[in-house]
Amino acid sequence: MSSKGILFAVATLLPLTLLAQSPAPAPREEAPPPPRSSSSSNNSPSNSNSNNSAPIASLSAPTGYVLSANDQVAVEVFGEEDLRTNGRLNGEGNLSVPLIGSVHMAGLTLSQAASRLTELYARDYLVNPKVNVMLVGYAKRRFTMLGQINRPGSYEMPDGSPQGIDLLEAIAMAGGYTRIAAPEKVSIRRGNQVLRVDAKRQARGSHSAFTVEPGDTVTVGESIF
Repeated sequence: MSSKGILFAVATLLPLTLLAQSPAPAPREEAPPPPRSSSSSNNSPSNSNSNNSAPIASLSAPTGYVLSANDQVAVEVFGEEDLRTNGRLNGEGNLSVPLIGSVHMAGLTLSQAASRLTELYARDYLVNPKVNVMLVGYAKRRFTMLGQINRPGSYEMPDGSPQGIDLLEAIAMAGGYTRIAAPEKVSIRRGNQVLRVDAKRQARGSHSAFTVEPGDTVTVGESIF
């Protein structure tokens, strides 16, 4: 073979030889797929208990219960979720109500308060509104126990008896009598009045029950030996 033929063969084979000896390119690494968002209710927030849809836990108020300052009430207007409100009457007995503003409710029963709001909404805002007023929490009503009882001090009226409790129940709440107590000598200060009660006879059933009212101060006397 001529020298030109040899050079041509070498030039042709050399690239093929180098290509066969070169390492194969490394495979490309694919980025891992992004993590899928979990659809579990434990990881996603829920707004099913929003203020507008949450059920209201109302109290079973005594028949004819009259609202007073600091009572907490909830107001619902049928078909008008935006008008729902839940709050305490202020010190003057007023409640701020959507659209209407401040409404005086102290001194009204729940049904009277509902009628009042119905009248105000119907006057300027709604056609045949249906309003419901519910008692959510009582204002703090307290009485004071002094004298010969085991735990003198100020006590809150139970939720089930916001307007008053039996004298014997009030004494029990205060830990009962001391060793030198005179149950027949119980005095109750109510405003400017001082009332005398024989709790011993009351316990025997021979004396009519006495109701301790909010603001009362009960003093159990001491035995004289």
